[in-house]
Amino acid sequence: MKTAEEKKYNRIITILSIVLPLTIAALFEVKIDMEIPVFLPPIYASTNGITSVVLISAIIAIKKGKRQLHERLIKTAMLLSILFLIMYVLYHMTSNSTAYQGSQKGIYFFILISHIIFSIAVIPFVLITYVRAKLGKFEQHKKIAKYTFPLWLYVAISGVIVYLMILPYY
Repeated sequence: MKTAEEKKYNRIITILSIVLPLTIAALFEVKIDMEIPVFLPPIYASTNGITSVVLISAIIAIKKGKRQLHERLIKTAMLLSILFLIMYVLYHMTSNSTAYQGSQKGIYFFILISHIIFSIAVIPFVLITYVRAKLGKFEQHKKIAKYTFPLWLYVAISGVIVYLMILPYY
């Protein structure tokens, strides 16, 4: 039986899981005529890379029984993911997209498309996993975390790979 608090969180998760991707897609159509003082792609790609290291560190921490460290690392990974998203959207609102021109187009687009699909899919997974831990439902948390972790890690790592593949064409 779900508590009122769980139902409240589930409603928020459902709304965020729908509204975030739709808002991001809509923002890609908005173009702001301004120049950002830094070139964001290497910064947000680095943020993705750091997120992957933090996620792996969080798994190591929990396997060693360091629950508080695990929690801090997961919160850090969530913050890094949010920062990535803000910078990514800001870059695309202020810059034209760069076309991939390399000979590995099939591989590039496979990684890019899977990255985009999984980055949308991971939103409810991360939120549900987090809420289950927050509510002290650690068995349920562990059950979903075994899916959330590899999905989130793939999104973080594939983001770096996409950046490295398109880097020569900026």
